[in-house]
Amino acid sequence: MDAPLILALARAHLGADAPGLQDVLVAPQGLLLAWMPRRGRGEGRAFWWALLLNPAPELWRLDEKDEAFQALKAQARKDESRRWGLELKGARLVEVQGDPRERWLGLAFQRRAITGRLEETRLAWQAIPGRAGLRLDGTPPSQLRLGLGRPFPKDPPDPEGEPPALRRWRERFGDALEAALGGEREDILDGEGDLAARHRAWSLARAQRLLLAPKAQAADRAREAERQRLERLRRSLALDRARHTAALPLKEQAARISAELYRLKGATGSVTFLDGATLDLPAGETAEAAARRWFAAAKKAERGLTRLAVLEADLARQCQALEAADVPAAAVAKPKLPEKRRVNEPKESKPESLKRKDGKGAAFRSVMVDGFEVLIGKGDADNDALTFKVAAPLDVWMHVASVPGSHVVIRNPDKLSELPREVLERAAQLAAWHSKARDGGKVEVHVCRVADVSKPRGFAPGKVLLRQFKGIRVYPKG
Repeated sequence: MDAPLILALARAHLGADAPGLQDVLVAPQGLLLAWMPRRGRGEGRAFWWALLLNPAPELWRLDEKDEAFQALKAQARKDESRRWGLELKGARLVEVQGDPRERWLGLAFQRRAITGRLEETRLAWQAIPGRAGLRLDGTPPSQLRLGLGRPFPKDPPDPEGEPPALRRWRERFGDALEAALGGEREDILDGEGDLAARHRAWSLARAQRLLLAPKAQAADRAREAERQRLERLRRSLALDRARHTAALPLKEQAARISAELYRLKGATGSVTFLDGATLDLPAGETAEAAARRWFAAAKKAERGLTRLAVLEADLARQCQALEAADVPAAAVAKPKLPEKRRVNEPKESKPESLKRKDGKGAAFRSVMVDGFEVLIGKGDADNDALTFKVAAPLDVWMHVASVPGSHVVIRNPDKLSELPREVLERAAQLAAWHSKARDGGKVEVHVCRVADVSKPRGFAPGKVLLRQFKGIRVYPKG
């Protein structure tokens, strides 16, 4: 994607008003940004930008219903998405930085913190093939970064001369070059409709070529490989069935020998039954040894045929699912045999009393205070899980100052700017009660939003850093 086109599309998006970010997703291919709908433009819902790093550094505009967006969303990494979201959600785009000579783009954001302070952040995107990367610059400094290429400098590049892409644009637009670079001309992309519609159509075409088509081809190859595997399995099962079926008559022969073993015991070579029929015995084996071996072979064949019936049923189900459903072969479940378990070995199952109703994390104490749910961690590991996996960014977080204890989270599903004072005080009392300061006097409890809690790499379980907080002094009370 040429540098002038990247800059022009970004500037066209800024337009006359400053849009805000509604959501952020981090996928292996790059960063997905959901922009809030803007009034007066007929936008009923948020639309997405994809700042791609691979298979090629490009800027796509997608809708939630697009197959390309669903493919990218399915691979989103929850933990990284949450970290980037804490820095960018709710931020407002105020400036687009870049240079038409260099594939570099800087999106400057502003966001009002809960303390009233104005936070400034810049999302820097280097769109150079082989060295593509994304970095977040802000106050306080952020360590968030994506990309496998060589780390690019913090300051924007200062190229010399005009690259071929800019010269082509100058020849194409002439005196209207500045208008084209500012995103004011719709013909910077071919197609019909306004620039947003053309950008989306171009993005869908590129997504089909770079993302969906290779994915479909890989699925076809996987499906064909799965079909060949099932055919090999069918032939193998057919050979096993023929072998086991051929061994079944041995049971009747062994039964005839057993019925007359009182007179045939010790016989070798061939035996003659009372009805005059003869039967050749295996070389070097007596009649009783042959009977035992034939009984064992027939019994093994019966067990094998029983097992074959199960495998053939699984094979038929797999073949039917593979042929009937238009899905990748990897989505078709392979037969899974029951694992053997030692006698008296307890099953590893979690008691219902320890499972959370919301299905997140481990078990935590839950207390209702004036209609607000208060969650209390039980240990260091549970504290980390409660704070970084269960709690939402706008929930209220508490912990006793300078004393080991439980993390306490007050659920805030309505995203209230402030919770009732009595709820905060009661939750602070619970935080003091579930700490080493239970038997002391009045203690200070730190209070902040979950979004202000971070855990640098290498910190011990349960230990965190607070970007900002307030203090409440209470007596411990359970």
